[in-house]
Amino acid sequence: MLKKGCFFSIIIVILYFSYHYKYEIQSVFSMDPVWIEGEAALVLEEKTGEILYAKNENEKLYPASLTKLLTALVVLEKAELDEKVTVGDEVYLQTDDEVRVGLFEGQILTVEDLLAAMLMQSGNDAARTLAVYIAEKEKDTDRTALNSIQYFALLMNEKAIELGANQSHFVNPHGLHDPNHYSTAKDLAKIAVAVKKEQILTELLAKPTYSSQTHTYQNRNQLLNVNSPYYYQKATGLKTGFTDQAGYCLVSAAEEQDQSLITVVLDSGKERVWEDSIALLDYGFEKLIP
Repeated sequence: MLKKGCFFSIIIVILYFSYHYKYEIQSVFSMDPVWIEGEAALVLEEKTGEILYAKNENEKLYPASLTKLLTALVVLEKAELDEKVTVGDEVYLQTDDEVRVGLFEGQILTVEDLLAAMLMQSGNDAARTLAVYIAEKEKDTDRTALNSIQYFALLMNEKAIELGANQSHFVNPHGLHDPNHYSTAKDLAKIAVAVKKEQILTELLAKPTYSSQTHTYQNRNQLLNVNSPYYYQKATGLKTGFTDQAGYCLVSAAEEQDQSLITVVLDSGKERVWEDSIALLDYGFEKLIP
């Protein structure tokens, strides 16, 4: 018989490996080629559009700040990067716990500066200011900030349909929770492919930091941070997202040799969202590169 001390040592070892390698163990016993904690996930070969792996890719879920990828596409379609934007009273629509970059009424920034603040540091205030600016520019008439944001959401939905993201519906430019604001992993991948075709967006989303004349914005994407345990050398973007209802979300892009991948993870865990994304990217490259 095993001595009591030896028995407990074995139990401790089993518990250690069960905790620290639980995802690897689950992957072994799963029928999937890669185990993902996120509720939905997808890995796509960017150039061909081939889906290499998918999990619940058509399930309607909350996209949180991944929304801002679509916001950026609409803005680029309607404005030039060097246009000057005056921050208005939309800054007062903020909520207590949202991510902001600290815009204030009367502040003047370029469209490019606001895109950097919105995409890299995920500033909801920057998203609202861009939405109001584009709406007022489109209609060339004054309207309340809230009405302008609602009009901008119409432009977002038109753009989504144009891109083939037909299972999505957007009601705001930032992704704060609303039951009528949703998307799918497959739709978000389509939006990400469109983003990657825009050089300025690709460049912004790949930078760890962006500096304007007055501000420096930090990219919240840990895959791009060389000091992060989740740094991924092949990563080239794209966007993080989180709300209580959406969980942790990430759209990633990475390149190796002549292959480009886009991955989407929705409703994952705080740390696991990075691990999910890395697992998807590794799996995709293993499939594509001999």
